[in-house]
Amino acid sequence: MAPQDYGGAVPPASPAPSRSLADDIRGRSDAELTALLAARPDLARPAPSDLTALASRSSTRASTLRAVDGLDLAHIQALEAAAVAGDSVTPAELSRLLGGIDAASATRLLDDLWRLALVWRAPEGTVVTRTAKDVLGEALAGLGPSGDDLPGGDALDETTIRAAVAQAPPRARAVLDRLTWGPAVGIVAAEDAPGRRGPSDDGPRWLLTQGLVRAVAADQIALPREVAMTLREGRVHREVQLEPPTVTGPERKVDAVDAAAGAAASEVLALLDELLDAWSQTPPRVLRTGGLAVRDLKAAATRLDTAPEHTAYLVELALIADLVADDGEVDPHWVPTAEYDAWQTEPGGERWARLAQAWLSTTRAPHRVGSRTDASSVVNALGGDVQWPPIRSLRRGVLDLLAATDVGVAPLASDLAAAVRWRRPRRVPRTLESVVEAVLAEAAWLGVTGHGALSVAGRALLASGGDIAGVAESIHPHLPTPVEAVLLQADLTAIAPGPVTGSLAAFLRMVADVESRGGATVHRFSEDSIRRCLDTGWTGEDILAGLRDASSTPVPQPLEYLVRDAARRHGTVRVRGVSAVIRSEDEAGLDVMLAHRQLSALQLRKIAPTVLTSPVRPDVVLEVLREEGFSPVAESAAGTVTVPTRPARRVVRRSSVDPALVQAMDDAQITSLVAGLRASETESRARAAAAPGGRTGPPIPANDPTTSVAVLREAIADGRAVWLGYSDGVGRTQRLLFYPERLDGGRVTGTSEGVTRTLSVHRITGVVAD
Repeated sequence: MAPQDYGGAVPPASPAPSRSLADDIRGRSDAELTALLAARPDLARPAPSDLTALASRSSTRASTLRAVDGLDLAHIQALEAAAVAGDSVTPAELSRLLGGIDAASATRLLDDLWRLALVWRAPEGTVVTRTAKDVLGEALAGLGPSGDDLPGGDALDETTIRAAVAQAPPRARAVLDRLTWGPAVGIVAAEDAPGRRGPSDDGPRWLLTQGLVRAVAADQIALPREVAMTLREGRVHREVQLEPPTVTGPERKVDAVDAAAGAAASEVLALLDELLDAWSQTPPRVLRTGGLAVRDLKAAATRLDTAPEHTAYLVELALIADLVADDGEVDPHWVPTAEYDAWQTEPGGERWARLAQAWLSTTRAPHRVGSRTDASSVVNALGGDVQWPPIRSLRRGVLDLLAATDVGVAPLASDLAAAVRWRRPRRVPRTLESVVEAVLAEAAWLGVTGHGALSVAGRALLASGGDIAGVAESIHPHLPTPVEAVLLQADLTAIAPGPVTGSLAAFLRMVADVESRGGATVHRFSEDSIRRCLDTGWTGEDILAGLRDASSTPVPQPLEYLVRDAARRHGTVRVRGVSAVIRSEDEAGLDVMLAHRQLSALQLRKIAPTVLTSPVRPDVVLEVLREEGFSPVAESAAGTVTVPTRPARRVVRRSSVDPALVQAMDDAQITSLVAGLRASETESRARAAAAPGGRTGPPIPANDPTTSVAVLREAIADGRAVWLGYSDGVGRTQRLLFYPERLDGGRVTGTSEGVTRTLSVHRITGVVAD
């Protein structure tokens, strides 16, 4: 395609116009522009004024970096090879640089890079944009600078290099072998340092005399790019990987996968219910620096009987699903939200779907809890350090790979890590393997996977696009059916052969402790658990009536005796505040309290045969007496038993805000934007054609300084003029045809109308290439 002609004669001082990325983008069809905006949505936010502004924005470093970071390994290698090729590259040359891949693959790779505007098509071949080369860096593919750019002389030709290498002594050849595939700079020993003479002349110093390496420091040598490419036999990479690694693993029965996923989903709902019910009554404090204290996390792990990492995941899941939040009080606590009450009333499928959607889209990484930050501080659950934006794309990448396998296949974590690394080589962390294992563990805990394979609900989650109803419908058939009754046994246990929900679950949490979980949950009755229920205002008869309603069998005699005995002794000791008065008809029991060494802190004093006093608050006295095995109850000033009320605490939901994301545009938005860009371009050409002499130039868009700097750098490198708007000291905006020559320190120097001028970048309102 011919270069764009703006009409008019170019002044003698201006270089002749040449093809550029802006010309290439202006020459694209509507379908090609649509593909560009769909692949790089950041170019459309905010909408550019015309195609020239779109080209300017696409060449900024931030946008180019985002596009390059999104490439897989095959396209990264192709882009690096094209950058190594020089000014331009053809498919045949790219095929040779990539080790002889077929021409069709080379053409496809270049076409893909062109659609992303990382390269543009010139008459002589495909050209890598200058910003893309900057993003790749100087040492791309382990190659060093060209010999012309290194001190010590001009670059050698291939024939000279091969002849010198053929004569290299063993030590010199070993150095070349070490530097060939990078890094291209090496540190030499003192006896081999450049400038010294001695018995080591057959090593680095021999290479220096032949020009095969160059001295870049007193103890460092660099291998020129021409020498490395000759030693690599013209290949840029040691191994070219055009296809992703194979993801394999054992096969599981589909029914078993879905059953295991359903059981895990049911368990996570039960665990969150138990955790948040406990936090409703006794919410943990918020640390001064934010987050949950380690001791509170351990207490939750003990209550739920889960591993610390599993507990950290559960409390984080409650946060990202807006089920718990900081109440914002002067003495802040982590309190269930009002959203939790609404969530509890929903069917199991909807409850799970909301958790799964929140987990899939969050940027919080629960596996970081317990690790240390760069500042060596411990990462606390529910704290700010758990926020880690890369986890969202890594989590989605792992799950997409699971979805790409056959149904029932449980891929190995190592294979998944290798495939993720191939798909986004520039975005993976150093700890990728541990991150993949953490994602798989969280998916198993949540029920997205079962026995390591993606469940039918997991596949529905990935394809849902945020549809809660569809995800809930997919998990519902695999959730165990809630039971309406438990089996009471003579060994003081109750067995629930399935999940318990609603009022039955609340009653069991109050009157018993969970002893074991699984396909059936075992609840253990004890004196402490019965007393816990009595402390909330239940009587012994109330508890027995509740047990009869909850059981499909009669209440065993040992359990009935336990309840009646605990109820009989409950309240025999009563506490009321005077600052505390302890009253009991059991005089011998009061004498035991007075003699009890562990109660000395209460400073008990006997004021009557049946009355003791303490200067300690009544609630503290109650707690200490219960810890020492007594069974006191609170008493009002009128002498009646009072039941302490602990209202369930709630806080208005405070949705967590994820870091800003570039949202993808739908087809209608892109089509409308392309039509607007095309209309603006047509209007610009018509205005230029109608102007006298045709030198008014194109309209100047309002650019941000980053975009303006990118356009100016391109113009300086290409020797081209630009049109810019410049605000002077009194606020007037001038329109200038400017020939930039140097950009430094926030100022650009060049000529306009034959006069050398230096302009401040912050006063430039917009720049567009001529």
